[in-house]
Amino acid sequence: MARIAGVDLPKDKRAEIGLRSIYGIGPSLAKKICDKAGIPEETRVKNLTEEQMNNLRHLIEEDYKVEGMLRSEITMNIKRLLEIVSYRGLRHRRGLPAHGQRTKTNARTRKGPRRTVAGKKK
Repeated sequence: MARIAGVDLPKDKRAEIGLRSIYGIGPSLAKKICDKAGIPEETRVKNLTEEQMNNLRHLIEEDYKVEGMLRSEITMNIKRLLEIVSYRGLRHRRGLPAHGQRTKTNARTRKGPRRTVAGKKK
């Protein structure tokens, strides 16, 4: 079983795609890691040798923040913004977009489902 950074990698996917199941590793980073480890593109996770798996583990643990470390760093950054009462911190507190998007329309993901306001007739 391929287990890296506390995550079981899907066996039937290519190594580059399987690495994406780790929080903090996306498409470009997965490609870089596979290139550094010397793993060919078409190699499946179930076909990785023990040496290749150890090489991947070592690369990820040494060079990148993933999973719990990354999640805790992100939450600490948001808490810092809240404590210093910055504009972005206020947006986080209110549950609104923090990067300047429009909110008159759209932004439903952050704002949640629409709430009907009663008595809006003229």
